[in-house]
This record gives sequence, structure tokens and C-alpha cells, in this order.
Amino acid sequence: MHNCDSLDSLVTPFVDGELTDTDRRAVEDHLRVCPPCYTRVAAERAVHELVRARRTGLCRTEAPDALHHRCTALAREAKAAPAFAQRIPNPESRIPTSRRVAPFALAASLVVVVGGAFVYQATDKSARVLAAELVADHAKCFAMNSVLGTHQAAAVVEQSMAASFDWRMHLPADPASAGLELVGARPCLYGEGKIAHVMYRHQGHPVSVFMLPDTARAQELVEVLGHEAAIWCANNRTFVVVAREPRREVEQIASFVRASLH
Repeated sequence: MHNCDSLDSLVTPFVDGELTDTDRRAVEDHLRVCPPCYTRVAAERAVHELVRARRTGLCRTEAPDALHHRCTALAREAKAAPAFAQRIPNPESRIPTSRRVAPFALAASLVVVVGGAFVYQATDKSARVLAAELVADHAKCFAMNSVLGTHQAAAVVEQSMAASFDWRMHLPADPASAGLELVGARPCLYGEGKIAHVMYRHQGHPVSVFMLPDTARAQELVEVLGHEAAIWCANNRTFVVVAREPRREVEQIASFVRASLH
């Protein structure tokens, strides 16, 4: 079985379908047991699918100022992440943390660049466009978290949301009853502002809960880039649950979270 270091050169040909059957199976075996590598592949696959789907429009579209600002901010974040990560000891891995963080940030940033080229030209009412951007943030944030190993208590997350978004929210009191484990939260860039991102794991698999302030979207469930996104609105806030899980599981998670968040 490949380790993370030997997998590095195989990620792009794996996503492009260019590996031999033997190498492809070896990569798949590694991805089943390595969440950071799995998330990196998910991010690069998102780039691949977005480029393929939008290649004609990308050749004709000039990115607006809002997208330029966002890409600049993401580039700073990607550059800063390795320096921050080097201060976090990780004795269980022989791979330099900066080498493992940078590809995730880069891949997710590419998703934003490629996706943004049509996001800002498309209607802001498109649920699939919204979900595609959030899947990119989902992949990036969990990849970073898998490497850095950060964890926040519920009280810390609630205080952070109140301070950053004036959102007096309460997380589900017993997430374990729905198979959820809280990971933490952070703000993410979206359009010209920022949104809240609360991260969970559902039976070990990444689950994101996004809150977009001052927006109203219709309730909807969409599939994009291999992920399901459950969207609903409450109190002039749009909520989106993103996970690479069966649709019924995502619906149940969204229903559980919806009962607490508002």
C-alpha cells in the first residue's frame, strides 16, 4: 500500500484516470484509510470537474474585482498555512506538515478560481453554484484540519459565532445521538464577505454546516462534485449542510442540525 509521500505524484493521474489498474487500486486502498489524502483527492477532483464543465466559458470570461479580491485572500491563506502548521508538532508523521498542507490549500484555491469565474457571472440564485463553492471550502477546511488536528469545544464555537457574525446560536446539545462529533468552526470567504463554517464528523466522515448571513434561499437538496448539499433558510440566514454521504444520511443530518440552529 502507498504511503502519503509515495502517493503525491499519483494524485493527478489518478483523478485524470490515467493510472494502471494496479496503481489505481493501490491508491484507492490508501484513500480508504487516510482522510487527509482522501480530502486532497476530492479537492483536486473538484478542480478537474469544474474545469471540464466550464472550459468554454472560462476562455471568454473576465473575472470581476470581487473574485480577484477573494483569490488574493485565499493565496495569502495558503501561503500562511504551512508556516503556521510547522509550529504544530506531529511525531506520528515523517512527512513535513508544510508539504501536506500546501497541496490542499492550492487545490481548494483553484476550485475557487475556476468556480468563481462562472459563479460571479451566473445568477446568485443557483443552488448548484452555491453548493460547488461550499464543497470547495468543505474540502479545504477539512484537509487543513486533518493535518493540524485542531479541535474546539461547543462553547468556544458558539462564542466565536457570536463575536464574528453576531449569531447567538446554540449547537445541538447531544450530537452523538445523531452520530456526529464536533470538530470546530471558522469563517470562510464567500463573495465579498464571509460565512460561518461549523465542522463535524459523522461516523468519521467530514460534514460541514455553513451559515450565510443576510441571505434567503429556497429549501433544496442538490448533488454536486460528488457531495450532497442540503439548503434551507431561517431568520434571513441560509444554512447548507455538505457531506459526501448518501442523500438520506445528509437529509437526516440536516434535519437534526436544523432543530437547533436558527
